[in-house]
Amino acid sequence: MLSVCVIDDDKSQREVLKDFLTDLGCEVRTYSRGESCLEAIKKRNTDVVITDYKMPGLSGIETLEKIKQINPQIQVIVVTAYGTIENAVKAMQLGAWDYISKPIEMDELEIKLNRIKEHKTLLKENEILKEKMELLTPETDIIYRSKKMEEIINLIGRISNRKSSVLVQGETGTGKELIARTIHDLSDRKDENFVAVNCAAIPENLFESELFGHEKGAFTGADSQRKGRFEIANKGTLFLDEVGEIPLNIQVKMLRVLQEEEFQRLGSSETISTDVRIVAATNQDLKTMVDEDRFRADLYFRLNVIPIQIPPLSERKDDIPVLVDHFIEKHSHGEHDVEGISTEALDLLLKYEFPGNIRELENIIERAVSLVRGSTITSEYLFLDSDEEIGGQDLNEKVANYEKSLIKKALDENNNNQTRAAQELGVSVTTLNYKVKKYFD
Repeated sequence: MLSVCVIDDDKSQREVLKDFLTDLGCEVRTYSRGESCLEAIKKRNTDVVITDYKMPGLSGIETLEKIKQINPQIQVIVVTAYGTIENAVKAMQLGAWDYISKPIEMDELEIKLNRIKEHKTLLKENEILKEKMELLTPETDIIYRSKKMEEIINLIGRISNRKSSVLVQGETGTGKELIARTIHDLSDRKDENFVAVNCAAIPENLFESELFGHEKGAFTGADSQRKGRFEIANKGTLFLDEVGEIPLNIQVKMLRVLQEEEFQRLGSSETISTDVRIVAATNQDLKTMVDEDRFRADLYFRLNVIPIQIPPLSERKDDIPVLVDHFIEKHSHGEHDVEGISTEALDLLLKYEFPGNIRELENIIERAVSLVRGSTITSEYLFLDSDEEIGGQDLNEKVANYEKSLIKKALDENNNNQTRAAQELGVSVTTLNYKVKKYFD
């Protein structure tokens, strides 16, 4: 409910506005002069002042100025019968929320008040979220400055206490798990388990056991009873990373758990209830996978109740300077303290496209901190152009070459064992096999 003051020397106009605003559910006080209203708002909570432009004593503009001196959070709508552009511009420059011309269109006034109400709610949500964010651990400290990330953080704050499933989508290295942990830590489940599952690293024949658990003797090698991730995450949050890698036959069983909130361990007829908040993440286009029958549509819609799209670092470059400072502080310690980065080096980072996103930026800064001589990171320690083949390539080519080098490194370190290499890379063996054929055959 908004608390609204109406200032107008015309008694009939005051009464008309009072009746209309009261019907809208507002708490309304009326005044014939600006001076009277100013004294009142010093003593009583006020959200909105609707003031006439031309009045005896203080004018609407003078009243507006004094209201903003008393409390800048009070929103002012100026009403004028002299609807000149000059009056409107002056009112807006002095901090008016909006202006409206006489005769007042009540539908228009209602729209303006609804926008003020939404703005007030947003400010309150941001205030509460800021208090919550200050209590988070360094592991869930999201560093940002960009408008895009601010909108995502606000969304997280609004949905954190709901049980609805969240689908976080974004390129590799954008911080999807960090978003999931923040949702958990801001929720009323924060004191319960946060259980992360890398779906790309689970062999297909072990998926059911991993998620739902098994009884002793349920299969060869099942030497004891084991709880699954759904059971461990009960009352808490289950984070399903790379959810697009879940086999279709397991998707059916997962859908039932989400719908019925119960499951059975492999090899058991006992039904176990579960109360889990699901946050799923993927760098794949699940909608396309649904269209190609590679992902169940019903499970997709069950997971995608609240979608969060994390922009790549190339679309939120305002965040790069604060992220650089954060990573320098994080990785600079001991005898070799690095104090900052040169303007030239920072400019190179701002122009770079970052196919590996924030993860790649952190790797670049960590390497530079380790190698730099002196207290300032300069451009020669960034090694952004160390591979001459990268020059002149478009983003897709850069990403492909970066991916190819990661795969080659993982295969070399694991003696070409694709199962171990896939686990190290965080992808399924099927995906790795496809990539190997694509890049090396």
